[in-house]
Order: sequence, then structure tokens, then C-alpha cells
Amino acid sequence: MQAGTIRKFTLLLGVATVFAFIGGCKKQVASVPPTHAAPAPAAAQPTVTLSASPSTINSGDSTTLSWTSTDATDADIEPAVGKVAVQGSTPVNPASSTTFTITATGPGGTATATTRVTVSAGAPGVAPSTNQSMSELFEQNVKDAYFDFNKADIRPDARDALTRDAQFLRSYPQVRVTIEGHCDERGSTEYNIGLGERRAQAAKNYLISLGIGANRMDTVSWGKERPFCTEHTEECWQQNRRAHFVAAQ
Repeated sequence: MQAGTIRKFTLLLGVATVFAFIGGCKKQVASVPPTHAAPAPAAAQPTVTLSASPSTINSGDSTTLSWTSTDATDADIEPAVGKVAVQGSTPVNPASSTTFTITATGPGGTATATTRVTVSAGAPGVAPSTNQSMSELFEQNVKDAYFDFNKADIRPDARDALTRDAQFLRSYPQVRVTIEGHCDERGSTEYNIGLGERRAQAAKNYLISLGIGANRMDTVSWGKERPFCTEHTEECWQQNRRAHFVAAQ
């Protein structure tokens, strides 16, 4: 074999060896599996609670249903109430003992809760003695609610008075009342008529929350027109800022 041919053969053999070495050193690229979107989490199961305050009332009185829920978009209370917000409260006036059921519905399903309101025939109370009339009992047991200047908020001493008033009214379900709103002499006549109405209505609403039927109470505002005290002092003005109770005839 000629020397030139041998050199060409040796050169070709070397090139082939280099390419073979490079190919063997190449890393294999692992194939990437296709990605899949994670499944959406399941919607949460709704929860709901329902309560009545008070749970026992006299015939003709009302009670307040209160409820809360989670993960709900709709709520319904039966009997008689119907569709409601997913949380809230509402007064009810059942004629007889009733079990109320709330059904809360959401993307994750439904949930229910119940509460029972017991309606009694009405506490007979203590009959007036021969020397004590119903009007005397009313005057002794039903107290006015007093307010701060220019306000109609029920303050702590007024809550105590109204709680005792509610106890008396529960004991004597035949008694109806008119709640008069009164103001002190400061401010215009028109403004005080409105303020007196807000005070009377605030007292009424508080008694409703304690289970006294709204149909047993009327409201009227006298503003500053019928003061209980006519002196121009803070002590006198405080006496005039009140929700005053009068037995309805």
C-alpha cells in the first residue's frame, strides 16, 4: 500500500473515531410529560344556625329569630317567614308553639337548622287586691326610659327600666300601652317632635326585642310641648328627656 493511501486511511479512521466519541458523550434529554390543570377544589358545604330570643312567649307577644350561615348564597325560613338574607334577624309572632326551620343553600349543597318557640296562654299575674287597681299596679311597675341630650339611644339605665316594664307586660297580656316621646325645651318645636318620635320608637323596639308584641304598643311624640318639669336647669331637662308610658284605654 502506498504511503499516501495509508495516511488518508489513517486520517479517515481518526475522524470517524472522534465523531463516534462525541456521539457517545451526548446526554439523552429526558422527555417531559404533558402537564394537566389541577382540578378545582370542591365547594364548601354550607353551615347554618338559628335561635329564638326569647324561646317562650305569651300568646300575642313576639320573639326574635336570629341566624348566621357560612358558604351560603340563599336562605329560607319556614313557616311563614320565607326568603331571608344569609344572616340576620326578624321578629315573629306565632299564634301557637312553632318549630322554625332555616334552609341555607350554596354551591356546596344545603344545610338546615331548627329552633322551637313555645307559646303559652299567658301568665295570669297577681290579681289586684281590693285596695289596688290595675292602674295603680301599672303606675308602680311600669317606669319611663330616660335619654341623653339630643339622643335617642337606649342607655343602660333605660335598658333596666324597659326590662322591668317587659316583665310586667308579660304578666298582664291584656294591658296595652302608649309610649310618649318627650324632649327638653331646647331646640325648635319641629326638631323636638321628630326627636320625641325617635325616642318613643326606640323604647318600643327594645320591648319588641324582649318579646312584647308590637300590636300592644302605640307611639306618639309630644316634643317639648308637655314638660314634666318647667325649671331651666339640667336636672329639670333630664326629667323631660324620656319615653313615658301610659296605659291605653
